[in-house]
Parts: sequence; structure tokens; C-alpha cells
Amino acid sequence: MTQAHPPAVPRSTLVITAHAGDFVWRAGGAIALAASRGEKVTIACLTFGERGESAKAWREGRKLAEIKEIRRDEAERAAAALGAEVRFFDAGDYPLLPTAELTDELVAVYRQTQPDVVLTHPAEDPYNGDHPAAHRMAVEARILAQAIGYPGDGDIIGAPPVFYFEPHQPEMSGFRPEVLLDITEVWDTKRGAMECLGAQRHLWDYYTDLAVRRGVQLKRNAGPNLGLAHKTLAEAYMRPYPQIAKELA
Repeated sequence: MTQAHPPAVPRSTLVITAHAGDFVWRAGGAIALAASRGEKVTIACLTFGERGESAKAWREGRKLAEIKEIRRDEAERAAAALGAEVRFFDAGDYPLLPTAELTDELVAVYRQTQPDVVLTHPAEDPYNGDHPAAHRMAVEARILAQAIGYPGDGDIIGAPPVFYFEPHQPEMSGFRPEVLLDITEVWDTKRGAMECLGAQRHLWDYYTDLAVRRGVQLKRNAGPNLGLAHKTLAEAYMRPYPQIAKELA
């Protein structure tokens, strides 16, 4: 009699973002790729971006509570289009303030989701202090979630690799495109998620153009023999921790 094996646990990706749109512009391709492979993707969205990233709604005379609901709806539809689950923390933006309580909530998310990969903001962004604040809490919570002595429910986590996604002004934020991810096969999915974000319609073309530019860089660095699409599209990431390998490739 053949012994039944328990079903394999799908890989898990955790995305921690400051605002409702950040995960789409910066990591929508990575999210869609992971979901297409049957992986579980959880997005921890710390704020709705209701004050600092909803100018169109404010100009239309909308009130704060209404703007939050607009951004929630947009983010939920975008996450669903990408194949991810989104959790909202409503911590308030402009400014997003790092707190022990919010960090502790993120520790709980780490332990619940047991991520194999973490995506979040890099440490620098002179144009938006909410992004470094989200970075700080994301990294600190990862460290605390590893500590067996840190209180809270759930099992401790291992050491999931962290990837910083590209900020809006990379040249001013110390960002280097160390990892170029080919998102050509899921580009239509990402673009569809982008188009869920009507509050920031002005960014649709910007991030389409960025995907094209990063795709050119990917092809330049990949060489001619990998069978890449004629028009390759890509996202860029940085790695704060060493890559672990048994051979250099």
C-alpha cells in the first residue's frame, strides 16, 4: 500500500507597502508571477494613501472617509487582478509613523504567512517619508518574528530573502537595479491592475515606460541566447542581505 504524503505547502510571498497603490506600481509583476505559479501572496498595506496619494479625489471635494473607501476598493480590485490577498492596517499616511504597535502587528503577519520571500520599500526616499517608515517596520518585524523569545502567536520564521522594489525616483534614493525580473508573461495582468487605480491614473504610462526601460536592461545583461521576447518588460529590485549559493551563476 502506497503511503500518502501530505500536500506540499505552497510558497508564500509577503509584500509590505506604505500606500494602497505601491504594491501595484513597484511589484505587480512579481506578485502576478508568484500567483501564476500557485503561490500564496499576502499584501500588508499600511495605509490607504488617503492624504498624500489621492490628490484627484481631494480636488473633487471628497471627504476623508470617502477617499479611504475609494482607495480600499481600488486596492482590493488590483490585488484580486494580480491573484493576491490584501490586508489593510489603516495606520494613516502623511505622515506614516513607525510605532511598536504597528510593528507588532507586522510580526503577527510574518508568523501567520511564513514567507519564503519578502518585498518592501528601500530605506531611502527623500520625496516620501512614508516609504522609509514602512521599510523600517518591515525589516524590524522580520527580525523580531525570527526571535523565539518575542511574544506573540504562531511559529517563528526563518530568514526569508528580502527584495526592495524600485522607488519612484530611483536616482535620488540610492537605488541600484541589482535584480531584473522578467515580467513579460504577466505584463497584461499588471497593466490591468494598474488600471484599477483611477486615483493615480497619471502613473499608468510612467510605470509602463519604466517596465520597458528595465526590460531593455534585462536583455542587455542576459545575453542573446535566452529566448527572450522581442519586447521584454521587467521590474528592478535590490537585495539588502547576501544571496546564498553553492555555485556562482
